[in-house]
Order: sequence, then C-alpha cells, then structure tokens
Amino acid sequence: MIARLPAPVRAAGRRLLGDRGLWWYVRLTDLRRQRQDEKDPRYQASVKRLQALRNRHLGQRCFIIGNGPSLKQTDLTLLKNEFTFGLNRIYLLFDQMGFATTYSVTVNRLVIEQCGRELAGMPCPKFISWHARDLIDFSDDMMFLHSRDEPSFYTDVTRGVWEGATVTYVAMQVAYHLGFQKAILVGVDHSFATQGQPNSTVVSEGDDPNHFDPHYFGKGFRWQLPDLETSELAYRIARWHYSVAGREIVDATIGGKLQVFPKVEYQSLFK
Repeated sequence: MIARLPAPVRAAGRRLLGDRGLWWYVRLTDLRRQRQDEKDPRYQASVKRLQALRNRHLGQRCFIIGNGPSLKQTDLTLLKNEFTFGLNRIYLLFDQMGFATTYSVTVNRLVIEQCGRELAGMPCPKFISWHARDLIDFSDDMMFLHSRDEPSFYTDVTRGVWEGATVTYVAMQVAYHLGFQKAILVGVDHSFATQGQPNSTVVSEGDDPNHFDPHYFGKGFRWQLPDLETSELAYRIARWHYSVAGREIVDATIGGKLQVFPKVEYQSLFK
C-alpha cells in the first residue's frame, strides 16, 4: 500500500511535478502503463516473487551499503553475517569483503545498459528496474521493480517504487517491503566531487573520485550527475514512513554529509 504522506511532503512532491493537473496526469499515466505491463510474463513472475518476499525479515535489521569513498575506511568484513543490500556496482567489492551482499538493487538505466552482464551474474537476489528489462537477462533470482513518476514511498513494492533520484531510496522501499525493522546506511556519503547540472548525462574522462573504486564510473563510462536536493526530499519521506510504522533508518556512514537520519558510530553496532 501507499501510506498517505503529511501535507508538507505532498506539497514538496507537487513542486517536483509542477501544478496539480500534472500531478494527476502522472498518476493516470502510471496506471495505464501498469495495466499494459501486467500482461508481460516477466512482470507477472516478478510480482509473485516479490509477494513471496513480503515481510520475510520482519523485525530484523539490515545494512544498505552505498558506494561512496568512505567505504574505503569502513570495515565491511563486519557485515558478513548481516543482511545487506548492495547497490549498482557493489560487486566490485565482493572479493575484498569476502562475501556477496544478501540482495542487490539497481534501477539506473545507464548502469544496467553498461553493466548488465555483471549485474545479472551476481550470486544474490536482484531487484532491477522494469524500464531496463530489455537490457538484462531475466533470471530466476531477479525481480523487476516498476519505477513510478509520482513522488511517494511504496511500502508494497509489487505496486512499484519511486526512485527519488537515488537507488538508495529504492533500497529503503525494498527493505520496508521485506519487513526490516531497522535499516542502517553505510557508504552513503551524499557528496560528489564532480559538479554540474543535476540528472544530466556525462562521460567520465578518467578515474572516478566519487565512489569507492576509481574504476566504478571510470574513463568512458556514461552516468548521470546526482540530484542531491531531490534525494534529500526522498530521504525525508522514507524517514517519515519508517517512523510512523515504528521502524527506523540510521546513518553509520563514516564522515557522511547527509543530515536527514540520526547518526550512529559504525563500530558500536557490533558490540
């Protein structure tokens, strides 16, 4: 279901979309698109798999691992026996960590287009954007997520997700769907050395200074510049939804710039 948002959050969502007429147009367009997509066997299979995962981890905690440079200062081996979500190209760290994440989430079309084979090969259940369904092989441990245009938070991801300008926000919705009581952020630096127009597509000209590996978005890689303002709005929506359900999101990123969630010291989580 989609819980009703508080008035300030609804108003902020309308600011993203424009006037009220556009808001309703987006909702109707999403609904028509969903009815068409529901005819696809891949969509039907994904919904069944997502339904089977609903509340599987009720009451447990998970770690959502971002891709910031702070991961180089984070002892990720401590997460080996935890439930973890890896985002985008997290597989570049699997050998160093000594394990694969419990789940992975990727929704950016450019990432899927350029890394589809590696993403499909990850040895864990994968949540992938439905909009990029023709760029990746649909495997038995993959679930497609229908990205919606309307700013919201989906507690039941069989109905879709809002991307909120960051895959981290999608992972928060998936974690909620799976029933996790507490989501802990690590590596969500919320800071980028590369500057430019948010959401614009650029081509990397050299080593990547914005992620844990210089080859993450290395030379020649096409990627979209971050939209930190929209991401912060999305994070506030996620914080509210977790809070009203008696759940919580905390931020254990070492030196992270994000100020939306309560901060916790990473090492203290394992005492």
